[in-house]
Amino acid sequence: MRYVSTRDSGLKLSASEAIVMGLSRDGGLFIPESIPALEQGAIEKLCKMSYQDRAVYVMKMYLDEFSEDELKAFTTAGYGPNKYDVPEVAPMYKLDDKTGILELWHGPTCAFKDMALQMLPYLLTASLQKTGETKTVCILVATSGDTGKAALEGFCDVDKTKILVFYPKNGVSDIQELQMVTQSGDNVGVCAVYGNFDDAQTGVKRIFSDEDIREKLERDGFFLSSANSINWGRVLPQIVYYVSAYCDCINNGTIKNGEELNVCVPTGNFGNILAGYFAKLMGVPIGRFICASNSNNVLTDFINTGVYDKNRQFYTTTSPSMDILVSSNLERLLYSLTADSDVVKGWMNELNSVGKYEVSEAVKTAVQAEFSGGFCSDDEAAEAIAKLKNENNYLMDTHTAVAYKVLEDYRIATGDDRPCVVVSTASPFKFCESVLNALGVTEIRPGCDVIDQLSEVSGVKAPLPLLTLKDKKVRFTDVVEKAGMDDAVLNMILN
Repeated sequence: MRYVSTRDSGLKLSASEAIVMGLSRDGGLFIPESIPALEQGAIEKLCKMSYQDRAVYVMKMYLDEFSEDELKAFTTAGYGPNKYDVPEVAPMYKLDDKTGILELWHGPTCAFKDMALQMLPYLLTASLQKTGETKTVCILVATSGDTGKAALEGFCDVDKTKILVFYPKNGVSDIQELQMVTQSGDNVGVCAVYGNFDDAQTGVKRIFSDEDIREKLERDGFFLSSANSINWGRVLPQIVYYVSAYCDCINNGTIKNGEELNVCVPTGNFGNILAGYFAKLMGVPIGRFICASNSNNVLTDFINTGVYDKNRQFYTTTSPSMDILVSSNLERLLYSLTADSDVVKGWMNELNSVGKYEVSEAVKTAVQAEFSGGFCSDDEAAEAIAKLKNENNYLMDTHTAVAYKVLEDYRIATGDDRPCVVVSTASPFKFCESVLNALGVTEIRPGCDVIDQLSEVSGVKAPLPLLTLKDKKVRFTDVVEKAGMDDAVLNMILN
């Protein structure tokens, strides 16, 4: 299988080459030339497997350079009991006969990014060997909250790697920030940026395309790669949990094999929901993709109008991991629908130069055939948290609440009563203050004491990785302007 750039389909790499490079030098994202199809009877077979074995089965279809034994070793290590606090890895909570909640936050950083970032270091280090790369890889990450910690945890003290994470100052939750700035490891760095996530993400992409920086690093034996979802090695492991969720819904009696299942995904950079779309292209009977946004509803407007316009007010919300106006992975969807890298490159150039683009009528129709978009306010998300806790004794975080509320609205508006899985992307204890406020608590304890407070109020036990934060010391305090990101990268890597 070969991988092409969304901005140059003539550039074709192996999977290991694409994973090592991360982002194409032309600014495009790597995508498989074609999506492999599940063989007849595959879902029935997968229903009887563990999550780890499902992961091997699915990823092997995209990674023909990797043996099954390699992938088994990776999944055993990445999804084992020393990393995940439940044997199911990605358990399905059956809320009612029509609604399941796919809990993707049982890993070491209590967010769904662990599902990919516990796998990426193994894929990357093996890819370095397969490509004969001898230089040290420097991972650059822009985070809206969860990717940063998950990447730091995944690459901590991994040989021949360094990792530097940029996050928006005052743009993540207190717990998210504390998770990052207390990270252990000799090869890690963390730096805040004055601005929002889009500023940090734009800065990282610019650094990737800067030939002078690349040359300076290469002279000293380093090269750049990414752990953001712009790296195919991030998207691939996420396909697995949509396949797995379908199997679990068969196993728990929600659907029968072959029946369609909707999914509702809280969406920021579009990588999570895109993985579900690829699962459908493989043959998983997913009916509708419900793309749930907060007040930064650029994706809702795009799905409804075909116009992507980032020229709008940016909102800092209680669901900060979705506070994004430039959804990078949408580029992969556009290429998948057009198979025309010149057209996609033109749209991305328009986005960069004027902040907007409009797709053709055919592409808009194709998007609307698969996706519905909706959004909700912070107040509506808070009401959803309180409602589900009071009526079902289920505690969810702010991002999951956005998806739950948007699903409710979608069902009322469309009458679509197919079973649906709500993708739950983070532990509620990563957003303690917002969840407590939703439950009617206004006096919030300072620092990490808020974790105990939410546990006492909700009757829910906090995850161990968050409980131990109070014992950790802050290591990283740097804050830079957007223009200072270049120097921060060079200083961290070369000094």
